[in-house]
Amino acid sequence: MRRNSQTHKVFGWQSRFAVKARILSITRMLIFCLYVLFQGLPFTASAQLASDKKPTTTVESKTMSSQDFLQRILKYHPVARQAALLSEQARNEIRYARGSFDPKLEANYENKELKGSTYYHRWDSQLKIPFWVGEIKGGFQRGVGNYINNENYTSTSGLIFAGVSIPLPISQDFLIDQRRSTLRQAQVFRNIAEADRVKEINKLVFNATKEYWEWYLAHNEYTMLRENYELANIRYKAVKGRVVEGDLAGIDSVEAQTILQDRLIRLAQVEVDLLNARIRLSNYLWGENDTPLEMPSDIAPEQFDVTHRVEMEATLIRLRDMAQANHPELQKLTFKNEQLTIERRFLRDRFKPNLRVNYNLLSSPTYNTDGRILPSTVDMAYLQNNYKWGFEFSYPLFLRKERGKLALNEVKIEQNNLERQQTSREIANNIQTTYNDLRNLDSLIRLQQVNIANYRRLRDAEVQKFENGESSLFLINSRETKYIDEQIKLFSLKTKYAKERAELLWSAGLSDWNQLAE
Repeated sequence: MRRNSQTHKVFGWQSRFAVKARILSITRMLIFCLYVLFQGLPFTASAQLASDKKPTTTVESKTMSSQDFLQRILKYHPVARQAALLSEQARNEIRYARGSFDPKLEANYENKELKGSTYYHRWDSQLKIPFWVGEIKGGFQRGVGNYINNENYTSTSGLIFAGVSIPLPISQDFLIDQRRSTLRQAQVFRNIAEADRVKEINKLVFNATKEYWEWYLAHNEYTMLRENYELANIRYKAVKGRVVEGDLAGIDSVEAQTILQDRLIRLAQVEVDLLNARIRLSNYLWGENDTPLEMPSDIAPEQFDVTHRVEMEATLIRLRDMAQANHPELQKLTFKNEQLTIERRFLRDRFKPNLRVNYNLLSSPTYNTDGRILPSTVDMAYLQNNYKWGFEFSYPLFLRKERGKLALNEVKIEQNNLERQQTSREIANNIQTTYNDLRNLDSLIRLQQVNIANYRRLRDAEVQKFENGESSLFLINSRETKYIDEQIKLFSLKTKYAKERAELLWSAGLSDWNQLAE
């Protein structure tokens, strides 16, 4: 009888143990099912926090691609519009230089009356028309009065003159002068302004692209951490319920709560990073009528596309060739050298003597009753026998001013050539180093994707072991934390790749990959 009582106690204890084991197995299975429910499609959609925080972007939200983003920038951004003004500035520089060839009308009149006596009436007007070499001029002079200088005296009908002023072929200003030098330099400046415009546009696109992919990183990191926070919150509630039922020790709920709080801290920091990324991105968003815009919170960036990866060797060679031919920095230095060469030609021309011939035909007109000149009364014989001519000559004896200016010009040309050589080398090396970084990042992304797949299998295996009673919540959380970190690392590598890809274009002096096909 005593033996039967002991046997009944043993079997009763075993029965209670079996029931608890069954409950534990069912609870673990429930946690596993919830885990799979929230992790079955990892990090592709966002859930809502139970708090009053703003909702994050979901799969159904709108997406702004990097191409649409850049097109809006080039259309409305003030810097892009400011860069377009450089071409307008260059056109006005040319207009200003051509103004030296504009015809010029001059007139001067003086009259002096003193004590009832007319000292003089002097009128002098002329029209000067500059040409590529020299100028022609014509005008009318009238000088009468009791005390007028004999040099300025004319008949009461005045004097008409027409003539030319031209440098001799051996003189300075015959092959090139200040007007032609300024005009040719202004025409070259138009090319420099265009290179500056391209440079500013490239810099704007490069900086905007970097900010776009920083936004991509912050958005995806926030989305992923938010989902994991909600998963940790569900797990904490489940563990807390089991602790209340007595199936788990109280320390397990402390561990689950610690993990929940840790993820909440990380989520709060990433949420600030996302908010700041949107603000920085808004610096590039403008609308019509110079209206500043803000990036809405329900707009998501495009996902990283593997087709955006750069074709390596052929692209590198093509980028090098285009950089040497079309990079705006090299073009600016090339055109600057053209300007200095034009200036050097002009300065060398200053070593010639200044020898200019002036010749004017003179005629005295006849007026009709209306006060108009009668052309038929102009005597051709009078023109042949009445003229004024002369020449001008000047030449500095030591030529110190001319030699000094020419020497300074030679120094500037040499400095410009050396700067171009160094800039060309730096551009080529920047392209090569960025290309090397891209190759390395491409390999790292592929390895990281394999690494993440392995971490995912380890996490899933740990969950399976936990469901079978062979693991603990601590090990699951450790596996999951490592999996999250590796996902963030992959997003970071993709961001670096996209930014390096943009830098490769910028290093080559380009702003769009379509330019490689041109």
